[in-house]
Amino acid sequence: MSRISRRAFVASGGVLATAPFFPAIIRPAHAAVTLTLGHGAAPGNPRAVAAAKFAELVAAKSQGKVRVNIAGAEQLGSDAAMLTSLRTGALDFSINSQGPVGNVVPEINVLGLPFLFQSADQAVKVLSGDVGKDLAQRLEPAGLSLLSWWDNGIRHVTNSKRAVQTPADLKGLKLRVPSDVMLMDVFKSLGASTEQIAFGELYIALQQGVVDGQENPLANIESSKLYEVNRFISLTGHVWQSNPFLMSRIARAKVGEPELKAIQEAAEEAGALQRQLMRDADTQLLAKYRADGKLQVNEVDPAPFREATAPVIEAWRKKSKVGPFVERLVDAAKS
Repeated sequence: MSRISRRAFVASGGVLATAPFFPAIIRPAHAAVTLTLGHGAAPGNPRAVAAAKFAELVAAKSQGKVRVNIAGAEQLGSDAAMLTSLRTGALDFSINSQGPVGNVVPEINVLGLPFLFQSADQAVKVLSGDVGKDLAQRLEPAGLSLLSWWDNGIRHVTNSKRAVQTPADLKGLKLRVPSDVMLMDVFKSLGASTEQIAFGELYIALQQGVVDGQENPLANIESSKLYEVNRFISLTGHVWQSNPFLMSRIARAKVGEPELKAIQEAAEEAGALQRQLMRDADTQLLAKYRADGKLQVNEVDPAPFREATAPVIEAWRKKSKVGPFVERLVDAAKS
């Protein structure tokens, strides 16, 4: 496994390059292929650790016929930019985010309904069944193959002003949210002011007071050191999100069936590792933050937050395109 710089990616025909795109040269069956994986996670994040494991597994399982270069921490641009690169074939893999992928397949946004899942295990169980298979099929016409559902965690609110105990405490706070229509709806219903800022720019935005706070799983808060600029951590648990691990359809044509099998197995095994690392991070980081005298961690009663966000679920039920999927997913989460 090796890393690739954004400059090298652009020079080799990445989405930002000005050179025209040429179809991949047909390779002999025995030729080694090098593919590129992009993601937005910081070093040490479970996603970054598991991505490195994926590259290691692919090399081993393909007997060296496929190698994976990794470009993490938004080296190749935002998740939205990487998704575009996947669709054009300029990027081979991306462990992406729910919001950008939901812009391609709107039903994927529904996974972020407020308080739908009480744990990552519950969500992964649902996505391991017919619901996940259906979403994977919906991605195919966009030139995207789903390899595995990774865990982006249960999300919590942090800020620099005060502990959030009730929805009323969010009023007057300016929070960063990602480019995710569901999260924007959730925080609008809770009375917070929101601003979309790239994750790579979030630390500086918090440090400079451009926004008061943000919301993320504990693993992201830790790996990006957001606790340094937000001393209040409120365990709202308002949403669980996925990290869809995607492969470009164009990249699939670069390798043979045995190599595709190796890639699929590696994605599933690395995904299991990533989900375990996320579970471990939640337990360990919560203990760490509670013991840290510089941080204030508070539990919240979810009932008033559920009540305040209930209209979001009803509004999405009424959307003609995704309404039936809302019903299906809510039923699956209850089973």
